[in-house]
Amino acid sequence: MDLVSTPLLPPGFKVPASRNESPSRRLRGMLASKPYVFAPGVYDPMGAQLVMYHGFDAVYFSGYSFAIGHLGTTDMDLYSSVEIADGARRSVSALRKFQLTMAMGDPDKKVPPTHLEIPPVVVDMDAGYGNLFNVQRTVELYLNAGVAAAHLEDQVMPKRCGHIAGKALIAADEFVGKLKMMRSVADDLGHPDFIIIARTDGVSATEAPESKRGLELAIDRGLRYLDSGVPDLLWCEFPTAERGPTETFCTEIRKRFPKARFAFNYSSSFKWFNEKNPITWDELGLLGIGFIFITLALQHAAGHGMSVLLEGLKHEKEEGYMELQRKEWAEDATIPTKSHHLFTGVPYHHHVGQEYGASRLSRNIDEHLEISKVV
Repeated sequence: MDLVSTPLLPPGFKVPASRNESPSRRLRGMLASKPYVFAPGVYDPMGAQLVMYHGFDAVYFSGYSFAIGHLGTTDMDLYSSVEIADGARRSVSALRKFQLTMAMGDPDKKVPPTHLEIPPVVVDMDAGYGNLFNVQRTVELYLNAGVAAAHLEDQVMPKRCGHIAGKALIAADEFVGKLKMMRSVADDLGHPDFIIIARTDGVSATEAPESKRGLELAIDRGLRYLDSGVPDLLWCEFPTAERGPTETFCTEIRKRFPKARFAFNYSSSFKWFNEKNPITWDELGLLGIGFIFITLALQHAAGHGMSVLLEGLKHEKEEGYMELQRKEWAEDATIPTKSHHLFTGVPYHHHVGQEYGASRLSRNIDEHLEISKVV
C-alpha cells in the first residue's frame, strides 16, 4: 500500500495514495482483477465505515435498507432521488473522513495509525425516480456525491422490491433510453469510468409489453440492454435462491456476449441456510458474476444486535448493558466501535484543531477522570 501526505493530517501522518483516485476507476480495476467484488449492503455512514474498517472491496448503498433506515418503511418508491443521493453523499464523505481519523490513531493513548482503503460506493437508483430527465438529474447528484456505480431497473413507477408481488415493466426501448442518459451524463461530467448496472425484473414481472414471461423474458431483455452497449454489468433479479435460473440466465446471455459480466443479489429475502445446495460466491464468479452484494446485510445485523440488547435491558436492567460491554471489550474481540471516541475521531479533531490554532480543542482529558475507566 502506497502512502502519501495530505494537508488534512498533521506532519508525519499519511493516507493510502488511492485516496486521490477516482472511485469508479478503482472499482473497474477490482472488477478486472478479481474473480468477483463483494459489497455488504448498508444504509448509513456508520455502516459504510464498518464495511471499510473490516476491509471489504466495496460498499453497497441499498435502497430497501435506506427506506427502512431513513423512513422506517418498505421498498416501494417512497423516497425521492434527492433523499437517497444525500444519504449516499453523506456516506462517501464519512468514508473519506474515517480514513483520516484512522490514519492518525490516538497518539496520546499509543494507538497506532490504521491505514484503510476507501471502498467504492455502489448505489441503488431504483427506476430512476421518473422519466429519463429525472434519471439525468439523479446521475448528476450521484456523481457529485462521489458514487462509483449505480444500478437502474426496468420497472414502472412506483417500483417495488424485486421480491414483492405485482411488478410491472416499462417498454424495453424506454429503459434503454434511460441507460443511455446515464452514460451521457457521466461522460458530460467527465466521469467516463462511471459503472452502470442494468437490472431486469423480467423473471417475476406480472405485467410487461411483451408476450414472453419469466426467465425467457428476462433473457430477452438482458440481451437487448447489452445490445445498447451501455451497461457494464447486467443484473437479473430472481424470485428464489434456486441455482438453476441463475446458471441458465448467465449461460444464455454469454452465448451472444461471451465476455458479459453480471451483478448478483445474494438477497436477504431468501433463507439461504435452508437451501440444500446453495450456490457459492466462487461458483457465481465462474458464471461471470463480477459484483455480489447482500442488500440488507447490515440492516438485519443491526436489527438482531439491537433486539438482543433491548431484551437484555428489559429483563436484566444494568446487567444487560454490562453484558454488551463484556463482549465489546473481550480480549479476542475486534469491535472498532467499542471506543466511540476513537471510532468517531476525537483524537484526530483534537490534534488537527491544535494544528490550526483552535484553542477550544484540547487533547487534555479532564484531570479528574481516571483514563483507564473511560473509552
